[in-house]
Amino acid sequence: MRANRAYRLIVHREGREPAFLAAEDRLDRIEVVAVADNEILLLWDLPPREASHLARALRADLAGLSEMEFLERWQGADAEGEDG
Repeated sequence: MRANRAYRLIVHREGREPAFLAAEDRLDRIEVVAVADNEILLLWDLPPREASHLARALRADLAGLSEMEFLERWQGADAEGEDG
């Protein structure tokens, strides 16, 4: 089964402006949620430009990969960069 059938991508923007006009201190939240139980599997709080790029990459992988391939690729990616 394709990942986009098992997982849902939710993007919360802190403001209405597009990423290229957003304030530098704004953080957007990206969540990957399991459709079956509404459990949040992956979570990022990123500046708007990074969030925009990440959301685009996640959408492409959700459409092109299986459930397991998607999780293998992105598992742990939400923790990168938190300690430093």
